[in-house]
Amino acid sequence: MKEERDVCEITCVDDEKMVRVKPLIEKGNILEVTKLFKALSDETRMKIAYALTLEEELCVCDVANIVGATTATASHHLRHLKSLGLAKYRKEGKLAYYSLDDDHVKELIHIAFEHQEEVAGRG
Repeated sequence: MKEERDVCEITCVDDEKMVRVKPLIEKGNILEVTKLFKALSDETRMKIAYALTLEEELCVCDVANIVGATTATASHHLRHLKSLGLAKYRKEGKLAYYSLDDDHVKELIHIAFEHQEEVAGRG
């Protein structure tokens, strides 16, 4: 049985598609979007982000306990998410509460989890 190769066996460029798409990906915010996905590729930060989709907001102490980290580690990850515009915080007395920045971030995380469930369901 011959193995099927998953690469083009000849070079064939669709100039119309290339001319239409290439400038769009070069001028886009690819670097910023890459940073966003890189931030979420860390397991602890993804746990934190997912927890913040399940609760409207959590204090740093709650986040630390939920993800099994120290408050210093949780705080570090939360600050990183905030620096990328994924999370925001508010102070109430001596407590710092974090939430996801907006519904786009929540949707992104929910879509990722839905996709993974579909993939897992296919076997």
